[in-house]
Amino acid sequence: MNKVFITGIAGFIGFHTALKYKANGWEVSGVDNFNDYYDPGLKESRKEILWSKDINVVNMDIRSKDLTSLMVEFQPDLVIHLAASAGVRVSLEEPLQYIDNNIHGTQCVINSCETAGVDNVIYASTSCTMEGNPLPWNETDKVGAQLSPYGYTKLTNEHQFHVSKIKNAVCLRFFTVYGPYGRPDMALFTFTKNILEDKPITVYNNGDMKRDFTYVDDIVQGVWLVSQNMTPRDTYCLGNGVQVELMDFIREIEKNVGNGQATYDFQPAHPADAKETWSDTTKISQLGYASTTDVAHGVRNFVEWYKEYYDI
Repeated sequence: MNKVFITGIAGFIGFHTALKYKANGWEVSGVDNFNDYYDPGLKESRKEILWSKDINVVNMDIRSKDLTSLMVEFQPDLVIHLAASAGVRVSLEEPLQYIDNNIHGTQCVINSCETAGVDNVIYASTSCTMEGNPLPWNETDKVGAQLSPYGYTKLTNEHQFHVSKIKNAVCLRFFTVYGPYGRPDMALFTFTKNILEDKPITVYNNGDMKRDFTYVDDIVQGVWLVSQNMTPRDTYCLGNGVQVELMDFIREIEKNVGNGQATYDFQPAHPADAKETWSDTTKISQLGYASTTDVAHGVRNFVEWYKEYYDI
């Protein structure tokens, strides 16, 4: 039986990834530090589901000296590194936290993998790294100045893995991931919550933004395909491959929530936000990748989950 070890396993993407590998017959284990960046209760709920599937979840920070021992004992065939401080806007206010968690923490993961003799690692980067290039963004784009500490820490992660001793270390640049059990700090979650509670929603750049919204099942599909096609060093853009206007995205939420039009609190552009994102998925499609969930279906799935989870 193949073994996969996931950092950030009780996080949004980690949770769905763990379920995917378990469903395909892998032994799955991982760590999460259950921090309070958002309500830890959501991570606890994910953990309970993972445990019910016989997936091992260890409460441990990736900077812990015990990580190496855990990895040596488990002897994974694959490590998927998803643990990180997320959120571009918060990173402007707390850059040291992002440097410590994302750069120092990632080096600890690399060191543990090297000590444990792990040959295969897939790690999460971000579409932010390609900001400033013509759209759609692809893997050959030059990377340069970033808009936030989150962006430059994830770009640093790419350099860290590139010079590591790990035989195969593959980078995935994710584009705006959303779906059930998603992060409460992201737009879909906060918009849904506020509309249901008849509160205004904050819309940056007066709504003039476009995003490549990518449903979490598509992200997990991409991770799985890459793990079946490992290379010494590679980078893939992993998105839906379609741009969606922010206001169209909001209208889908309004339609599914059913409370009518939201009250908009329009604000100027946030300095950490890219105005537009758009992935060129040509490269990963050569592995068989094809996004399967459009925004209309993805938003509906999320709102249905939200109402059920919060008993609304």
